[in-house]
Amino acid sequence: MKLPIAVLAVLTTVAGASLNAQISLIARGTLTSSRAGDYADLSGLHNTLENGAKANLLGGFGSGITHLSGDTFLAVPDRGPNAVSFDSAVDDTVSYIDRFHTIKMNLKPSRGSESDLPYTIEPELEATTLLWSATPLVYGSGLGLGSVGSGKPAQDNFFQHYFTGRSDNFDPERNSGDPNDARLDPESIRISNDGLSIFVSDEYGPYIYQFSRLTGQRIRSYSLPAKYYVTKLSPMGDTEIADNTIGRVANKGMEGLAITPDGRTLVGIVQNSLIQDANDGDAGANMLRIITLDVLTGRVEHEYAYNLGPGSGVSDLLALNDHEFLVDERDGKGLADSVGSKAKVKQIFKIDLSKATDVSKMDGNTAATNAVTKTLFLDIVSVLKANGMDATEIPAKIEGLSFGPDVTIKGVKTHTFWVANDNDFLSDFEGTPNPNQFFVFGFTDKDLGGSKLVTQQSPFDFFPQPQYGFGHEGPGHGFGFPW
Repeated sequence: MKLPIAVLAVLTTVAGASLNAQISLIARGTLTSSRAGDYADLSGLHNTLENGAKANLLGGFGSGITHLSGDTFLAVPDRGPNAVSFDSAVDDTVSYIDRFHTIKMNLKPSRGSESDLPYTIEPELEATTLLWSATPLVYGSGLGLGSVGSGKPAQDNFFQHYFTGRSDNFDPERNSGDPNDARLDPESIRISNDGLSIFVSDEYGPYIYQFSRLTGQRIRSYSLPAKYYVTKLSPMGDTEIADNTIGRVANKGMEGLAITPDGRTLVGIVQNSLIQDANDGDAGANMLRIITLDVLTGRVEHEYAYNLGPGSGVSDLLALNDHEFLVDERDGKGLADSVGSKAKVKQIFKIDLSKATDVSKMDGNTAATNAVTKTLFLDIVSVLKANGMDATEIPAKIEGLSFGPDVTIKGVKTHTFWVANDNDFLSDFEGTPNPNQFFVFGFTDKDLGGSKLVTQQSPFDFFPQPQYGFGHEGPGHGFGFPW
């Protein structure tokens, strides 16, 4: 018997009136190969990393996704394949060059018995673009760290200095806000309104970077308040946490990133409480800080508080309009956590910053009492289970959020909400396939509880976009063209 496509999701609020919505799963798909081969991306890299993994390994790209145009999206992997033990002196990280992918989803209505869902997607990798700086970056020498060697990638050259996931690629004489550090752990990706650049949030700094979408060159590094940075750096996250009394928690820094529909404001959120907020104890230990930055000037405008609920952290942030946002709150349970682990918390909350209190000058506990109000928009686990997925099959790391093109279902205009997982570069977990997956949910204006969806207006909605980038299977990692 076929299970229903849609499931009634009851939207409750942490504080306020409850809402009802009929949000349904309308498509799902995986991406496990490209024209370069199985689990190979289009970076053009052919060397082997320190842990034996291939430098062009395709994976982890559900860390962040964003809509480009039509059914084409950009997706960013995190710092690389470090889920398998390699060398604890560098937290098992390798000199994997950071990158983003251009993916055409091939979203189409289902025909006949193609799918129990109304739409199908067949994701196709179109391009891979490496991230680099025109000015020199600081790489770790590897001295005193056993046999890991230098953290400088072999592809580095006079003109291009590549960002990598190696945890020792930093200047120990400066704090973690140094834009010259080569270490970069991308977690979310958003696109500028002109379509020419992307914004990437990072957990090491935590930074927010701007890169050219066409070439991958860094354009700008945004500065954050000093309280977000740690002063004593270490290639081992646990040591870095223990040695600092303020700043982001290692590997739990600037996680989610949104951009307002007018393209003028970036909104970032940390994955967990800052060290000083957690040390306050009580409510501060579950309070996450949200910052808003002016894209043009780089000025930090406001800071707001978000209180964690059932989840263990936040993985992404998406603008619903210029003042309301969707927050991805999740636990670490599910596929690729441990054998038999059951996903429980993969929830999307709606928040409104228009009446929120600025907490920039408040300690953790005080800020927690002034947190934004949360309304449950979507319980992903409930919807996926209603569509036949067992809780053990639902990915542990549901991390990327984006809106996509509108579709028509039974004559009704339907908005699409896209969700992706980070598979930690593990195509298999304890004998169970663990691909990067995309889940597409459909909703209507009635499902927004009085809110209005305002998406970014891209010039590519009217004109076709060029597909240029560094590292598309081309020698020397120069300009490449994905044809």
